[in-house]
Amino acid sequence: MNLEERVTELESRLAFQDDTIQALNDVLVEQQRVVERLQLQMAALLKRQEEMVGQFESFEEEAPPPHY
Repeated sequence: MNLEERVTELESRLAFQDDTIQALNDVLVEQQRVVERLQLQMAALLKRQEEMVGQFESFEEEAPPPHY
């Protein structure tokens, strides 16, 4: 293989690697968006759960009716 063929082969590999890196980066960016959205949803669910637990605890703390 002469020098020109080797350089052409290296350029071809470099172009393929650049495309692959860009595709991987696009997937990584999208996954980060999904993770951030899921974190926000999880925080909202935890907040709602804490509010609901607080409501149920207030019912449990009430004294039983007088007929007990």
